Amino acid sequence: MADDDLKLDEFAPEEAAALADPGGDEQRSATDLAPVFDVPVAISAVLGRSTMSVAQLLQLTQGSVLELDRKVGEAIDIYVNNRLVARGEVVIVDERLGVTMTEIIKDGEGQG
Repeated sequence: MADDDLKLDEFAPEEAAALADPGGDEQRSATDLAPVFDVPVAISAVLGRSTMSVAQLLQLTQGSVLELDRKVGEAIDIYVNNRLVARGEVVIVDERLGVTMTEIIKDGEGQG
């Protein structure tokens, strides 16, 4: 992980880590973001994508297999409000699926 990668704990309310202001040299702390901490966001972890016709879609039944555009072990995309923000790996936590973030996507990276 590079030195400029962000860690989730840097955004916790109790952390006082300074965050760079993208608009200039002014510094902010994580506590300055407190007004947005309760704003709900939609998070999606996309395992892969597939394209098919409506006729193929209607033929799907229980047990059908959809082939995705990703290989086993390839990173999955993590979206926040339909915007790609990270990549990660699927993990199992207490018999549930989860995602470990392995890469933070900076503005404009990975969009393509």
